[in-house]
Amino acid sequence: MKADTQQQDLSLTRAASLCALGLATMLAASLHAKPPVTAAKPVSAPTTAAVLAAAKPGDWRALDPQNTLYLELSGGRVVIELAPAFAPNHIANIKALAREKYYDGLAIVRAQDNYVVQMNDPDYENEAARKPIKTAKRSLPPEFTVAWDAKIPFTRLPDPDGYAPETGFSDGFAAARDMKAQRTWLTHCYGTVGVGRLNPVDSGGGPELYVVIGTPPRQLDRNVTVVGRVVKGIELLSTLPRGTGPYSLYEKPEQRAPIQRIRVAADVPENERVALEVLRTDTPTFEAYVESRRNHREEWYAVAAGHIDVCNVEVPVRAAPGAR
Repeated sequence: MKADTQQQDLSLTRAASLCALGLATMLAASLHAKPPVTAAKPVSAPTTAAVLAAAKPGDWRALDPQNTLYLELSGGRVVIELAPAFAPNHIANIKALAREKYYDGLAIVRAQDNYVVQMNDPDYENEAARKPIKTAKRSLPPEFTVAWDAKIPFTRLPDPDGYAPETGFSDGFAAARDMKAQRTWLTHCYGTVGVGRLNPVDSGGGPELYVVIGTPPRQLDRNVTVVGRVVKGIELLSTLPRGTGPYSLYEKPEQRAPIQRIRVAADVPENERVALEVLRTDTPTFEAYVESRRNHREEWYAVAAGHIDVCNVEVPVRAAPGAR
């Protein structure tokens, strides 16, 4: 019995020693341990609003009145910026048509949901009744693409595109290019203005125009001559009643939206012009703007996409400072 008691005392003593040794080891380790490292918070990138708020006056450019059209409808004015670098012959012809007042009294004859509105002479199929063209041309060779030139500015987007090897922006216009083929062209995004044609590729010239009012129909790229984009007043077109005839043409004359006139802005008295500025697309500010659109930092967003499509980069347009 005494031996058992001694054995128990020995076991208790040994356990106490081991426990004390463990506490001492833990204490020593704590004294020499480095303090825990707190992960640094990621630097938050600026939001789209912050990028635009920080833009300098030099980051904006005024519209060129020689390459701006005013489409006058009963509901107001639609402002169209032209892109002469991509369709010089068609744009020269369109301006000639406007200056001979060809468009005055024509109409928007088609409004197709999620696609386009189209303006034309309602009698264009009747050669005897259609409106004559005085000095301009009714049709021209296509300008679906133009030869790549290093003088043509191009701010490339970082993300791949399903319709072109590269996409980006050229002087504010959504564009694409193929460096192997040495060709570049404008893309069909919301607000794009193009030249209507029949099956022959040289059957368009400017008398018939269309504006994209829906999901970007990128399949039209390199199949139609694109001449510009709407920079103000797109709602006057996108909210028109939809046509009910074939291809969404208006079936009755009273359904059409009359065109009062189309004028080159340079031909309009300066006090009657719309003073607008467009964010330049060849600046670090625009690159920051694109990044803010690729990865939205606004509080509402739970996931940043990390990707952008050329038609999802809406180039900002604003009233010129001091404009009435």
